[in-house]
Amino acid sequence: MNATALIAEDEPLLAANLQAELARAWPELRIVANVGHGAAALEQALALRPDVVFLDIRMPGMTGLEAAQALAEDWSDDSNVPLPLIVFVTAYDQYALQAFEHAAVDYVLKPVQPERLAQTCARAQSALKSRREPAAAGASAAIEATLAQLRSLLVAPGLAAPAPQLLTVIQASVGAAIHMVPVVEVLYFEAADKYVRVITAEREYLIRTSLRELLPQLDTQRFWQIHRGTVVRADAIATALRDESGKVQLTLRGSKDKLVASRLYAHLFKAM
Repeated sequence: MNATALIAEDEPLLAANLQAELARAWPELRIVANVGHGAAALEQALALRPDVVFLDIRMPGMTGLEAAQALAEDWSDDSNVPLPLIVFVTAYDQYALQAFEHAAVDYVLKPVQPERLAQTCARAQSALKSRREPAAAGASAAIEATLAQLRSLLVAPGLAAPAPQLLTVIQASVGAAIHMVPVVEVLYFEAADKYVRVITAEREYLIRTSLRELLPQLDTQRFWQIHRGTVVRADAIATALRDESGKVQLTLRGSKDKLVASRLYAHLFKAM
């Protein structure tokens, strides 16, 4: 069967150029969708299940990295179809490109160069062929390989802005009052549209910020991201139970709430 691909690029001319260059470099590749933002890329990838996804890093709303993360988390657990190969389309400078190389996730630099795209296509064809070999380890191994690549990329140096000073207090507005909530008392943070729910043992607060903006201000040794929309205080976790799909269900000290860590972050929970 011929391979299929999805293109996510918010600049129509660049999207058309990439599709034209792909037609030359990989004539058998069938483009099943060409979308202009990350949310559409996620929706169409889950619906159409392409073999390869070309993701622009910087798109309005959901970025390419966030779309890749969401795709890994939302991919059907009972599917025998492995996650798509992910190729990032980027205008990052050389330092960031080194981070992509370190993460073992392929990329093409804008504007797309035919020679570099040909290398990407050859690499993708080789990877797809390996997946389809009878002796291959199967879809679950392919999914785990993609998850490992995304984990590396999400923490790779050179992709994020310099971290701001770590928060020690959350200032949460409740009516006319501003509550000063010590960060050490927070059990977990949960994204809620344009807000973040701040959950302590005693009560819940709502702050007007995004989890994306909040994350760099948290101590990553103390607060673990367990899902694209959830960050939990590590020492508030009482137990972690892994299910057959690879997800991990967490119970917390001081709360009856149960949280789920996606497959992308399940590697955090290993016995010593």
